[in-house]
Amino acid sequence: MKIVLQRVKKAKCTVDGKITGAIEQGYLLLVGYTHGDDLQKNQRAAKKIANLRIFEDENEKMNLDIKKVNGKILAISQFTLYANTNDGNRPSFIEALHPVPAKELYLDFCKELRTYGLEVYEGIFGAHMDIELINDGPVTIQFEF
Repeated sequence: MKIVLQRVKKAKCTVDGKITGAIEQGYLLLVGYTHGDDLQKNQRAAKKIANLRIFEDENEKMNLDIKKVNGKILAISQFTLYANTNDGNRPSFIEALHPVPAKELYLDFCKELRTYGLEVYEGIFGAHMDIELINDGPVTIQFEF
């Protein structure tokens, strides 16, 4: 499981001209799955993200978690996080998990995040999505679980 987290001032996902999710301050999460990923990885990832302290306190130190700033999450499925570009010029995606189990894991991950009292918006799994964001900082962190 790979996640690219971007701390954002705002983010929006649009599919076929319709907004599927939009947030103000919070996290844009790009989430990808590979073979062997499971529900336990979702639980660890959700706990880590819910408790991650990357918002600034009154002393301008990254010391506050997303709940302390009333932030929201926009989670986007992103199989291309598992692109292999070692050979040739066209990426291979054989490391990406098949869409059926990946979708189940993605939906479960969003559910896990909500168990921490977080407001989570989603893209549409497998759809062509247009993502807009204003990165705050910029702060971008990669996770692999």
